[in-house]
Amino acid sequence: MSELVTGEAVALELRPAKLPSRALAVLLDLVVAVAAYVAVTIALVASTASLDPAAQTALSLAAFVLVLVGGPIAVESLSHGRSLGKMACGLRVVRDDGGPVRFRHSLVRGLIGVIEILMTFGVVACIASLVSARGRRLGDVFAGTLVVRERVPVASAGFMPPPPPWLAGRFSGLDLSAVPDDLWLAVRQYLARMGQLDARVGWAMAERLAGDVAARTGVPVPREVPPPAYLAAVLQERQAREARRAFGGPPSEGGTAGRGQAAAPQTFPVAPHMTSPQGAPGTPSDESSAAPSQGGYPDEPRDVRAGRPEHRRGTGFVPPA
Repeated sequence: MSELVTGEAVALELRPAKLPSRALAVLLDLVVAVAAYVAVTIALVASTASLDPAAQTALSLAAFVLVLVGGPIAVESLSHGRSLGKMACGLRVVRDDGGPVRFRHSLVRGLIGVIEILMTFGVVACIASLVSARGRRLGDVFAGTLVVRERVPVASAGFMPPPPPWLAGRFSGLDLSAVPDDLWLAVRQYLARMGQLDARVGWAMAERLAGDVAARTGVPVPREVPPPAYLAAVLQERQAREARRAFGGPPSEGGTAGRGQAAAPQTFPVAPHMTSPQGAPGTPSDESSAAPSQGGYPDEPRDVRAGRPEHRRGTGFVPPA
């Protein structure tokens, strides 16, 4: 397993590619590049038959450089490290810190690859990859890149901490439709790895992610709710809505409610531990936790229901003045 760490101090579970898979990917790329070079050469010969030999030689060299050198560089740069051979083998080129490669990385790898792969028939690249602990060739060393495996065996996922019980149902009225999938992925990855982070770094990441989610929902993060707890509660609310849609349960009113508005009372029973501690006014948990005849929870203490002003029954008794 790789020891890559991002700028936010998040350990990446990436496995460096070894020589056999890398050699197969390079072989597939070379086959495609040579086929393209042959097709371009045939087209040039047919279209430049009237030119002098010097011009034909210059065009042939230009075609060689553009197809066999510039082509792989352009493909790797535009695909963020995934050439055709690497896609077939499940590999990707990334930076040393785990980020996507840019044009300068692909340019350095491609230029050095001409020497260690094309001119030496891959001998230098194979030796460098065998010597390197992470299977890097010289182009990777000078470019600061690493070839990793994207398709790895499924391992045990990190522990996903649940939200505090007093936050269950707290954010059922949020409109989560504007939150993009990549932000949800970042939230899940943070919650799964928050125990591996430094306390200050983890708190800063939680504040940033909570601010991004709150900006998408249009409702600020409550001051009394810690950012990690807020992220766990909002993520659980989204998963609950997806489960209701997937299994045909009654739709949640929170998904269609306006931003910052509370959802309407739900008609399906909810577990008692999923309600907020004090039943905040205007939330579904407060409205659905009425007396049993009004759809309340069967195991809710009677004195709790009787203590709410809106649920006290009139007796007609008027105390003397």
